[in-house]
Amino acid sequence: MGTSGVENWALFSIGLDLTAAIAVVSLAIWLWPRRDRFGSAGGVIVAALLLTAGWSLAVAASTASRPDFTPSLAESMRNLGWLFVIYRLFASDGRHASLAPIRPVILALAFVELLHLSVTFALSTAVLAPDVPRAVFDFNVMFRLLVTVGGLVLTHNLYAGASRETRPGLRWPTSGLAFLWAFDLNLYTIAYLAGTWPVEIAAFRGLATLLLAGSFALAASKSRDELRFRPSRAVTFQTFSLLVIGVYLVAMVAVAQWLSYAGGDFARLIELAFLTLASAVALVVLPSRRVRGWLKVTLAKHFFQHRYDYREEWLRFTRTIGSGGMEAKPLGERAVQSIADVTDSPAGLLLTPGDQGELTLASRWNWSEIEVPAEAFPLRSLEVFQRTGFITDLDDIRAGSGTSGPELDVPQWLLDDGRAWALVPLVHYERLVGMVVLARPQIARKFDWEDFDLLRVVGQQVASYLAEHASQEALAESSRFEDFHRRMAFVMHDIKNLASQFSLLARNAELHADKKEFRDDMLVTLRNSSEKLNALIARLSRYGTGGVERLEKVGTAEVVGTVIERFRGNPQVVVAEMQQLAVTANRHSLEQVLVHLVQNGLDASRPENPVFLSVVADGLNARFEVLDSGCGMSSEFVRNGLFKPFVSTKSGGFGIGAFEARELVQAMRGRLDVESREGLGSRFIVRLPLAAATDLYENIANKDQRVA
Repeated sequence: MGTSGVENWALFSIGLDLTAAIAVVSLAIWLWPRRDRFGSAGGVIVAALLLTAGWSLAVAASTASRPDFTPSLAESMRNLGWLFVIYRLFASDGRHASLAPIRPVILALAFVELLHLSVTFALSTAVLAPDVPRAVFDFNVMFRLLVTVGGLVLTHNLYAGASRETRPGLRWPTSGLAFLWAFDLNLYTIAYLAGTWPVEIAAFRGLATLLLAGSFALAASKSRDELRFRPSRAVTFQTFSLLVIGVYLVAMVAVAQWLSYAGGDFARLIELAFLTLASAVALVVLPSRRVRGWLKVTLAKHFFQHRYDYREEWLRFTRTIGSGGMEAKPLGERAVQSIADVTDSPAGLLLTPGDQGELTLASRWNWSEIEVPAEAFPLRSLEVFQRTGFITDLDDIRAGSGTSGPELDVPQWLLDDGRAWALVPLVHYERLVGMVVLARPQIARKFDWEDFDLLRVVGQQVASYLAEHASQEALAESSRFEDFHRRMAFVMHDIKNLASQFSLLARNAELHADKKEFRDDMLVTLRNSSEKLNALIARLSRYGTGGVERLEKVGTAEVVGTVIERFRGNPQVVVAEMQQLAVTANRHSLEQVLVHLVQNGLDASRPENPVFLSVVADGLNARFEVLDSGCGMSSEFVRNGLFKPFVSTKSGGFGIGAFEARELVQAMRGRLDVESREGLGSRFIVRLPLAAATDLYENIANKDQRVA
């Protein structure tokens, strides 16, 4: 470096050191009447600040070309002053007595400083050979490094070993000392490696002193607890990401420089090839979801007291679950997403109670490939979830280590799918309204108490949304029934008008039957009335009252024969399997249900695709199956539309056929299930109790009544 460059850095150093000296002296004067805020260390801190100001003045008064003994003496006095401050801060909460190594360490560092001063003074007055100054320089730097490292270790132990109550008062003083000695550590390390004094870096020592003064000013202020640095998680993540990228680039340049020196004749080629490969790896690896997930988990674990930013989580939850509009996702998908976002899960399922209380698939979110059975969660396994709201880690169940929670009976299909990760029950007023199955995130981790607490609260909120939605649907359905009743009143009015016309026509026929004009007019009236009546009957013939008058023993062969006779001449209807069974049912209602299901299969299928009807024994029940290979239905429609009254995909339909079919089957003590996939077809399954089973139940019930 030229002479002008050294002089410029010297002027910059003098200006910064003078500024630091003024700031430190001002702080000492201001702090003296307020020294009791630091307890017994207050007076020592003021003295250390004055020693630091003296050191800054000594450094400013010296020159880089003619270093003398005065700055070295001032720096040693500064270090001794701050070592004594650390001891007094240890003593403020009694740790100087409980931590025995503290006093020997401080005494050892003080001895090193005094030894360094003695040797430096002796060498400064002696006449040395030309090759000795380098050894003297290395000796001075090594002694400074020993004191600096020791000071940093003491500062770390001072804060890390403090109790929760005393830490707020030590946060800013330890930060200031860390600024001062961390800068010196880097300065002396560079000086030792370079073998010469780094004038450019040493010029900024005044900046470290200003940071020290600012930290102690904050520590003495009344609002010090309000000045705690609390970066948002987004800022921390982005800053850490930039830091990682910067370290990666520095390492890449360092390796490239080493290759340029060690590569020989092909150095340039090797260097360029390495830079190309390293850049390609960075472009592929750094933006990946797995790396981002690892960074988030690492930062949340080591940089924050709490894993979650609860304000941000709550805002995101409300935005997701409360989004509306034409393009908004259905409530079921939004419910799954709102819970999955908490754990960064990429997909999930929503299971809600079916007709018999078991859980069935209600919605999917980004998880179309998983196969979910019609009975996703049996009723017998739900009592423990409803009672405890236990959030289940499926990996613990698979490993057989879920001993800390209640006894759980998880369906095998969830355990077989390795992507299924966790179960979150949705409990509303001690009633299980659903369950969310979360898919495994990119970076899977063990759940802790924060995960359980947040998932439990979010699950309760989602449960309230689902319960409210169900209540609104029930009110809407009741309103639609009222509308239907009003429409039926108009239908009855039309039927009454037709009946009145027929009655009037019959009376007039008694008087005018012999007149040709009357007969012609009568034929026209009969034809018009008949067409109106037939059209009305055609719309109403497939829908009954939804009730069952009487249950009796019914043969399945006779019922199926009647249904097939109804579709005579249609080759699409095929009886796949027929077992002669006797069931307890109402024959008319059972025929009506099967006719409706077969007709639905025909409506959904192409003319060349058959619709199969079969009857087999299934335990204590008879199982009627209607299978088609038509257009199929989505799980969302099966759940929310198929059995809802007045929801029809057919022109002119009342939309109560499937609803009434299920009501009739339930009235016959049976059950109607549906399995359907879009583009593949549908399977309707009607289970009715066998007559023998019904007799057995009745005999047991009668016996119990006689015993009672």
